[in-house]
Amino acid sequence: MIRNIVQVGDPVLRKICSPVEKFDEALGALLDDMKETLRREEGAGLAAPQVGVPIRAVVVDVEEGFFEFVNPKFVWQKGEQTGPEGCLSVKGKAGDVRRPNKVKIIFQDRKGDRYSLVARDFFARAICHELDHLDGILYTDKARNVRDVED
Repeated sequence: MIRNIVQVGDPVLRKICSPVEKFDEALGALLDDMKETLRREEGAGLAAPQVGVPIRAVVVDVEEGFFEFVNPKFVWQKGEQTGPEGCLSVKGKAGDVRRPNKVKIIFQDRKGDRYSLVARDFFARAICHELDHLDGILYTDKARNVRDVED
């Protein structure tokens, strides 16, 4: 099911999200909906608060594949990259953001199994952007040169 993406100004985007404790059908349905919504919007990532659900879950769809991260946490971050970012919750804007070039995260999947993953370049950027959403941070809080763009 396609979900509505909340826009900047909605208080849910500024909440520190709660950890996922129930790994059940409802979580699986939410992740499926987020994937469908993300693909329809042609984005690189989507966090649960962006669809109005303040829990620690994100989906990322990049060249390396489609990923679901539940209760993700950074283990380490290395290097630096600066590049343009936009956000499905901040329509019509873009800005340049400095992020780590390489990250390692630990996370759970929809069943609660634990994993770790190392990402670099754009994949690392997408993970950082989405994990910020889980702490109520928007890319515009970190961006330089925020500007209007065409959708």
